[in-house]
Amino acid sequence: MQKEAANENLCCSAQEVPVIDLGQDEATAAGQVHSACLNTGFFYVAHHGVDEALVKQVFEENRRFFSLPEQEKRRILANESNRGYTPMSEETLDAPNQTEGDTKEGLYFGREVPAGSEDAHLPLHGPNQWPAQEVLPKYKQVTQAYFSAVTALGMRLLRLLALALELPAEHFDPMFSKPMLFLRPLHYAPRKSHPDQGIFGAGAHSDYGMLTLLKTDQHPGLQIWSKGQFVDVPPRDGMFIVNLGDMLERWTNGRFRSTLHRVVVDGSADRYSIPFFFEPNFDTQVECLPSCCSPDHPPRFPPTTSGQHLLDKYAQTHANYDAGAKSGSIPVTLEG
Repeated sequence: MQKEAANENLCCSAQEVPVIDLGQDEATAAGQVHSACLNTGFFYVAHHGVDEALVKQVFEENRRFFSLPEQEKRRILANESNRGYTPMSEETLDAPNQTEGDTKEGLYFGREVPAGSEDAHLPLHGPNQWPAQEVLPKYKQVTQAYFSAVTALGMRLLRLLALALELPAEHFDPMFSKPMLFLRPLHYAPRKSHPDQGIFGAGAHSDYGMLTLLKTDQHPGLQIWSKGQFVDVPPRDGMFIVNLGDMLERWTNGRFRSTLHRVVVDGSADRYSIPFFFEPNFDTQVECLPSCCSPDHPPRFPPTTSGQHLLDKYAQTHANYDAGAKSGSIPVTLEG
């Protein structure tokens, strides 16, 4: 049955997801990015330039935050600008296939946009909310340093994407002068996922935007939809996991893949991960790239903007957007 196939937990499949060494020459790396984007839509990056000591610090600070009393965490509940704390199980990423919310809590931090500034009126823009300094004195400083480091990594990956799409390496740079950037520290409760019962660390979904740069702790959980089944993507020391979002799939006329993924945890320990969502300026035009369409392959999607695309995706989610449509075989409802 579809249900059993979709919910099967499979063994680690590291060979499914390629490793791309950013220390090699750009042309070689871009060729490997091209292959990964056509196939898995996921890849690891090594020699990425983000200091591992900083990575360790940001995980330590987030363990401290998520260990705080609930009342303290709720002092910075997420606001209309999508910045702040989201409580445990508040999010349900695959509502038709879940019997309860994701077994995780999280935070959102964006590019700092001061209140009253020119961009503050835009949706998804505004000042960040930070834990009280007297409670976590190093949190803001460490998080901002990490935010800057992964932003720089994102800009390096933009060059490789452009080259992979037969564009000048600097093609995307002007579209990231005031980017929409979101850092999303997450804490997964030590509760075993039961896909057959609709209980997930994070329900199946594809990311909405352009690129996601993910760091996780040593505990596995991430699974991607590949060749009609979910396969594990284990953490690798010293590497980031990178995946494409729906916006890039749209931009490339479906040529590059935005892959369905989920989190299934074994419940043996708390799990922490930190995705970084790397999106263009709010008003960036998103329409089929010249290298991705032809008379035989006309544009599949109408033009839009980066901001409107994200707002439309959020609206779909709140209307119980069906992740099953992405795989073509995950059932839209659970039985029993």
